[in-house]
Amino acid sequence: MKKYFVLFMFMLLFITGCGEKTLEDVMGDFTKSVENSKSYKLNGTMEISSGEEIFTYSIDTYFLKDDYYKVVLVNQTNNHEQIILKNTDGLYVVTPSLNKSFKFDSIWPENSSQAYLLQNLVNDIKNDSNASLETTDNNYIVKSTVNYPNNEELEYQKIYFDKDMNVTKVEVYNSEDIVKISVNFKSVDLKAKLSEDDFVLDDLIDTESNPENNQENTNTDNADQNNECTDETCKEDDATNTCEGENCDEQTNATLDSIIYPLYIPSNTYLSSSETVSTETGERVILTFSGDKNFVIVEETASASNEFEVIPVFGDPLMLNESVGALSSNSISWHADNISYYLVSSDLTTNEMISVAKSLGNSTTVMSTK
Repeated sequence: MKKYFVLFMFMLLFITGCGEKTLEDVMGDFTKSVENSKSYKLNGTMEISSGEEIFTYSIDTYFLKDDYYKVVLVNQTNNHEQIILKNTDGLYVVTPSLNKSFKFDSIWPENSSQAYLLQNLVNDIKNDSNASLETTDNNYIVKSTVNYPNNEELEYQKIYFDKDMNVTKVEVYNSEDIVKISVNFKSVDLKAKLSEDDFVLDDLIDTESNPENNQENTNTDNADQNNECTDETCKEDDATNTCEGENCDEQTNATLDSIIYPLYIPSNTYLSSSETVSTETGERVILTFSGDKNFVIVEETASASNEFEVIPVFGDPLMLNESVGALSSNSISWHADNISYYLVSSDLTTNEMISVAKSLGNSTTVMSTK
């Protein structure tokens, strides 16, 4: 009888030990794997849902303890590339094709949730006392609240793990249970063996921007165009590319072909004036909105700088639909589809500014300037 009792207890312990993981088990395993990683690399895709449109990015994330980050985002529609870089010198959002970068005075990424950073996922779970676990045949799914101070519609997320506790997907939802951000990880390397040399700002420009610009200049020189450049001036026509002289920047478009109007405008606010002016690098449109919520939108031809340009910003990186921009207390700056945008207002709230900025990507609000 004693032998059967011992056998029963052994089987009970075996069954209990092989049971499904609890939330504490999943949290412990995930936290341990992230905190024990000296550097990691993630590769995947990110989808952002805005109304009926979905914007897809390829995404590569690099991390090195204790505060080195590099996130490479490539818009799959127009191949527009931007890089979020954080090292000991500061935080940057680099646009290689323009040879420009925003430099931020910010504590990013500690100040918000980020679906593509493992530390932020860990913190989201830890900070939610009501986090829950769902188990399926193939996945463990942790549900937790999120903290996106610049996007109030995002409320919670689901983090998917396979049975080996590898994170495979993150979905961020709004209050109507609609997925607004989805990150699918194709590969996760928690032993990437990265070094500080992988997070150097100048390397991004040298390896990704200058060769591209040089190739474009070569193609321009070889093309049969009516552009003439000297050491002092740059003469242009309607061609989309201009040659580069000592005092003229390479341009992605010589003229601003269309004005983009925002689809979202706060109530009791209207377009009071629209002005188009010529600049050294193309055209600039100034849209002034008046009423209860006054604001100004500036749109101009995007141009690549001859020398790498760093633009200081007192704010945070902002993920818009088509681009990563710069958000300050009363303005947003960003670049999309060969147009540089600047939105400024002392009346709009942060979320209202973001709503206006996102609505500028809607094709139904385009009006030709020709």
